[in-house]
Amino acid sequence: MTQPPGAPPSATGEFLHDFLLARVSRGPDSPAVVEPGPPGSATVTTYAGLGDRVARYAGELDALELELGSRVLLEAEATADSVALLLACSRAGLTFVPVSPETPRDRLLTLIGTARPALHLQPENGRREDLPAGVGTARFGPAGVTVERRPDPVRRRRRAPSVTDPAYIIFTSGTTGRPKGVVMSHRAVVAFYRGMLAHDIARPGDRIASTSPLQFDFSLLNIGLALGSGAAVVPVPQALVRWPRHFLRVLRDTGATQVNGVPSIWRQVLRHEPDRLAELDHLRGVLFCGEEFPLPELRQLQRLRPGMRVVNCYGATESMACSFEDVPDPLPDGTERLSIGVAHPGAEMVLVDESGRVVDRPGTPGEIHLRSPALFSGYWDDPEATRAALVPDPLCPQSGQLVLRTGDVAVQGEKGEFYFCGRTDSQVQINGNRVELGEVERRLLEFPGATAAAALPLPEPGGGSRLAAFVVVAAGEDRPRPDELRDFCALTLPAYMVPGEIRLLDTLPTTTNGKVDRAALAASAAAPAPAAPGPDPTPGTAAAPRRGER
Repeated sequence: MTQPPGAPPSATGEFLHDFLLARVSRGPDSPAVVEPGPPGSATVTTYAGLGDRVARYAGELDALELELGSRVLLEAEATADSVALLLACSRAGLTFVPVSPETPRDRLLTLIGTARPALHLQPENGRREDLPAGVGTARFGPAGVTVERRPDPVRRRRRAPSVTDPAYIIFTSGTTGRPKGVVMSHRAVVAFYRGMLAHDIARPGDRIASTSPLQFDFSLLNIGLALGSGAAVVPVPQALVRWPRHFLRVLRDTGATQVNGVPSIWRQVLRHEPDRLAELDHLRGVLFCGEEFPLPELRQLQRLRPGMRVVNCYGATESMACSFEDVPDPLPDGTERLSIGVAHPGAEMVLVDESGRVVDRPGTPGEIHLRSPALFSGYWDDPEATRAALVPDPLCPQSGQLVLRTGDVAVQGEKGEFYFCGRTDSQVQINGNRVELGEVERRLLEFPGATAAAALPLPEPGGGSRLAAFVVVAAGEDRPRPDELRDFCALTLPAYMVPGEIRLLDTLPTTTNGKVDRAALAASAAAPAPAAPGPDPTPGTAAAPRRGER
């Protein structure tokens, strides 16, 4: 593959685009992306076609003469064009920042102010308008990249890209109320891909259905697993993932052999369409991540598709993922918790207790610290948070090596395998999405008259969890309706961070040390919600959640 002007040819294969496009020369006519079409049809883009599209896009981006490393905001769903465009950014020496087209405008402006992108890209049918004047704008499609407003001209200070340059930035929920940008270098993400491929999860000819939106790193994991294995990625539109019959129709029409996603994507399928799922005889594998798979649902999935390989993937956005463990088939009676295995080849997990000592006894909990070549470079423009996450190696701090302090608590089994137990902070998973409760609470406190707020996950009867919030309004203020608070949150928060249930309280319960008693709030949630004043007393639900973030 050619490099930007002045760059020496890449011989290491450590650039993201080089690694994922290696099959262009080995199997040019093999499917690379398979997109669902009208019922009964699918559109296939071959590796040769994908490579040609990447080359065209990269040439058009390079003509803009952006500084190497400039950020490009890619606001799109996962399609063959958007996959080609993110690889084109890599080839042009630019850092892509994937963003959902459903992102509220205020949040998008926050991301723009934080990442300071040189260019905003959206598909030809994209609806985003009125972006800040300092950002170039363009649209992309089968005909190429069409520039609407050229980026501000810059003097290039760099001549050659490096594999240590940022390949992408993924923005996740942050504890400070500001989105947290996880910066991954080319070398780190390719190191992860190599470790993942060592598990032989996919092979040439496979078709891997990706159910995660493009802005989540799980989507990039799926793209890497497919293209790195010589398989095809099948991007499933979010609107179809949410409807069991449409979802299964896509799997049938595209010939998907594997489905990757959070466990909650299967809940409605197992409940309403088990017979149709059982008929998908080409479906040979499932990889899940982002939350624990409820064991009754997992057992039902195995009964419907006996012999299917199920892989439990564990990890954080800061390392894309960390481990891959096959689930026993069938799941043994008496199983209470699934193993997450051990770290992928080239990486290692170590448990550390609250005093900083390494835990070496089975069954003793500790925080997972990850030693890996696939660690993120840091949080964008946040050195303090970076120092808190990348810490000296607890086994040999004198070496200067940094490891990832994950915030995840685990125990080890007798054979050295790990079992995830929970979090050390306020970060939770809602349908596979990573949510910082503090960010939700801060938004609620911005509502006029709100004096206190607490957010927490509540278990759903059939498995999984929903996000709930409890809000206190100042005395003398008109009590808002729950839907007003939800609409207020939705102005700046993505849909999966909007509480599906909101209750108004006179005060928040506290523990003996003065902290919010979340256990008491969870217990109170089991009781019927009191009627709210106004014409809409019944708590509603937030928009359907997007899935895939860990």
